[in-house]
Amino acid sequence: MDAVIAMAVNFGLPLGLILFAFVSGKLIERRHFKRIAAGEAATAHQPAITARNWDLSHEVEKAELVQGAVVVSIDYFKRFMAGLYNLVGGRVRSFESILDRGRREAVLRMKAACPDADIFVNLRLETSMLASTTSKGQYLGGVEVIAYATAIRYRRRRTDEIHAEIA
Repeated sequence: MDAVIAMAVNFGLPLGLILFAFVSGKLIERRHFKRIAAGEAATAHQPAITARNWDLSHEVEKAELVQGAVVVSIDYFKRFMAGLYNLVGGRVRSFESILDRGRREAVLRMKAACPDADIFVNLRLETSMLASTTSKGQYLGGVEVIAYATAIRYRRRRTDEIHAEIA
């Protein structure tokens, strides 16, 4: 009987923790993707392009450098799966979703830095992996993504200027 309990503790507890990490990580990730999609829909009228040139037919009122940054941590299940892929090789799909979340969130934060901009030009993204070990030798990790661009706000024409052009 003691051997059964020892096996249950030795195998059941780690498997239970991995299952808990998988379920909680999926729920948190799904919730984050929903918030990102809502933010992208709300800012769809503000394009962010990588080109250095844009429509110059409008007079520019304001141009400023804006940036947005985010750090997304790696949950234990993704870290566990990455460790398995490290042994056998192949695509580390568990990290791809973290990079996708980070890029999209960084662009949203950049847009929030200048909500009155009409367009963001020369968009650049930079990523870096954050890794360190704690005093107990545990590995902590995450990815940092920084998005930066030039926010352009076009000059708004007043109605008296429009009437003067027509006349």
